[in-house]
Amino acid sequence: MTSKDITNDPSQPVEQALAGRFPGVEVNRTPDGGVAVRIRGGSSIMASNEPLYVIDGVEIAPGPNGALTGINPYDIDSIEVLKDATSTAMYGSRGSNGVIIIKMKKPPTH
Repeated sequence: MTSKDITNDPSQPVEQALAGRFPGVEVNRTPDGGVAVRIRGGSSIMASNEPLYVIDGVEIAPGPNGALTGINPYDIDSIEVLKDATSTAMYGSRGSNGVIIIKMKKPPTH
C-alpha cells in the first residue's frame, strides 16, 4: 500500500486503512473501543495476538487499545504486511503473528 492509497481517506486511523487492502488481515473494533488487527486469523488464549509493528526499522508497540496513535497518515510512504513464515523469519518469534512494516517519508534535504 502506498502513500496515495493511505491519503485517499486521511480521516481514518492507519490501522483501518489496512482493512480490505491485504488478504488475511482483519481489523476489528474491540468492546472497549480499541482496534484489533489480526493477520492470518491467529488466536491465542495465553499470548498476544497482535502483529509486530516496525516503523523505519524500529519495532514499536501499539498504543492504548491497539491504536497506532501519533502517526500522521500524510507522513507514511508505504505499508507492507508480512504474513508467512519465510518473510517473518528475520523477526523470530516476535513476528509469529505477522509483521506490519511502515516506511515513513524522508524529510526534504536542502
